[in-house]
Amino acid sequence: MHHDDDHDAHDHHHHDHDNSYSDMQARVRALETLLTEKGLIDPGAIDAIVETYETKIGPRNGAQVVAKAWSDPDFAEWLKRDATAAIASLGYTGRQGEHMRAVFNTPETHNLVVCTLCSCYPWSVLGLPPVWYKAPAYRSRAVIDPRGVLAEFGLTLAPDKKIRVWDSTAELRYLVIPERPDGTDGFSEEQLAGLVSRDAMIGTDIAGRQEAGA
Repeated sequence: MHHDDDHDAHDHHHHDHDNSYSDMQARVRALETLLTEKGLIDPGAIDAIVETYETKIGPRNGAQVVAKAWSDPDFAEWLKRDATAAIASLGYTGRQGEHMRAVFNTPETHNLVVCTLCSCYPWSVLGLPPVWYKAPAYRSRAVIDPRGVLAEFGLTLAPDKKIRVWDSTAELRYLVIPERPDGTDGFSEEQLAGLVSRDAMIGTDIAGRQEAGA
């Protein structure tokens, strides 16, 4: 299917298939199943903890990066030149975030991140990847029909706004720097960070939309 939106693909032969279990992950899953069967743990409680780390605690790192970029032009320029180093300067490093690129939304362009062959994701700044990010439907349709996918997330962009799709790999992962919401002059970095959702840093949302009740 033809579409007008750009797709930045990479050499998929180097993908690290994060959605396959490592030995440790397999052991954890087996232990969780055993403890659940014995009635020693509540799967609902575990799900709630995972949800907290996935949507609240984990993405706070990325939100701090975005807030600093909005409030510090020098940091924003550093982030454009060398996102890995700029992000590391704030203490956010580690597995799944060794090589980063920051892509900045503008009035003309909206960026969307996907991993078409597996689930490469910048854990160091966004925490655990959401289930939908790893789903085959998102991984395929984000490239073919990004506007349709965004609409399903409740985000409708202007028809003349270009959408650029970035394909993450094991070697390079992306962080979307959303546009700073209007009316935030004078906000502290902490206040600004509170406007930045995980989804806005993937590109399926825009900063401040939930707070505005959109």
